[in-house]
Amino acid sequence: MEEYYIEEERKLPVLARVDVLVCGGGPAGVGAAISAGRMGAKTMVVEAQDCLGGVATAGMMSDWGGKSSSYILGEIYARTAKIMQSLGYAPENEARDHAINHDAQKIVLADLMEEAGVKMLFYTHVCRAITENGRITGVIIENKSGRQVIFARCVIDSTGDGDVAASAGVPYFKGRESDGKMQPASLMFKVGGVDYSRAVFPAAFESKVYTDKGELQALAKEKLPFPAGHVLLYRQPTAGTVCCNMTNAIDIDGTSAEDLTRALISCRRQIKPIIEFLREYVPGYEHCWLMSVASLLGVRETRHFKAVKSLGSDDILSAARHDDWVVKRAWFNFDVHNMTGAGMDKTGVQEKFVQQGEYTIPYGCLLPVGVEGLLLSGRNIGGSHLAHSNFRIMTVCLATGEAAGIAAALYVKGNLASFKDVDVKMIQERAGK
Repeated sequence: MEEYYIEEERKLPVLARVDVLVCGGGPAGVGAAISAGRMGAKTMVVEAQDCLGGVATAGMMSDWGGKSSSYILGEIYARTAKIMQSLGYAPENEARDHAINHDAQKIVLADLMEEAGVKMLFYTHVCRAITENGRITGVIIENKSGRQVIFARCVIDSTGDGDVAASAGVPYFKGRESDGKMQPASLMFKVGGVDYSRAVFPAAFESKVYTDKGELQALAKEKLPFPAGHVLLYRQPTAGTVCCNMTNAIDIDGTSAEDLTRALISCRRQIKPIIEFLREYVPGYEHCWLMSVASLLGVRETRHFKAVKSLGSDDILSAARHDDWVVKRAWFNFDVHNMTGAGMDKTGVQEKFVQQGEYTIPYGCLLPVGVEGLLLSGRNIGGSHLAHSNFRIMTVCLATGEAAGIAAALYVKGNLASFKDVDVKMIQERAGK
């Protein structure tokens, strides 16, 4: 039998009244807030972490991955490269342009936000959506200052898990349609002391690296503690450093604090045997050492929301061109991680992925059903489990955020009754290159 405590009713102070409130400061939230702010809307972004960027920074992701029509992404690349010189970093090595210097990028994202006139609020959790007659009017937040209210003319849910949309009553399902299983979570970490002249960098589950001691993916499955068991290693902008995407936590619901805690403990315990494995079996890593561990667990999949339109895997494979697109030039693979162990799920395709071209995302995928004044952005937009494994990549999330921010500014400036009334062509004029 569950126990309950009845919380005393109390008045909550109103922290702010804004035009556009962006909940979540990950890639989608960054795109949304900067875009809305640049169009003159009074914008605020609230974020649970101590920085912007989400998995790109606090989550220590190796690189942005994929492609999209995002304008802001190019600015992030250029500004990060520039500030790295000022911070004393050596010129970039062979790492791809979109490899992430996490600390430098935290500074860049905050600078871009301030220049756009956006107010930022860190260490802040969104507790509940405030709705009246089917319309969202704000959210209740909680942080060190206590429990407060932010009222907004519209809200963009960039929380990844769709915490605002779920609280507002938007219908959703979790994970895979057939059984509700969700992709595993990971905790990124970085090692130093890697000999780049000899090092290998398997970047996909399908990447096979043969050594004197055996093939690395097979060795990892044999030697690493379950559910770890694959090798994914990525060059970084600083020579000798490598991002490792090798921890694994299965049967995790990213909307459960207990599951998140269990996943973090499990992934941290895997780091020691993974580094021992790297030093023993992987060329160039014989003297590697642990530099840093991400503060944010990488949660790949939770809620999928019902929206006016839903993106399917066929849209991606056929490179569908939607007339009402708000994101174009999107490209990635079906990055479905194994839900029962290490490696790739049987439905996933990485290096051998065949797509007929770059696809688009229609505006309707950002429009949740049943609630006015709310937009989805990032991995919580309307789409299937398999399509989500593609559009959850950060470059595409950033682009959906930009589209949402533009739509929100147009909605506010036009004093519109519904997001359905926003002229999609006006979004297209400003979104995507």
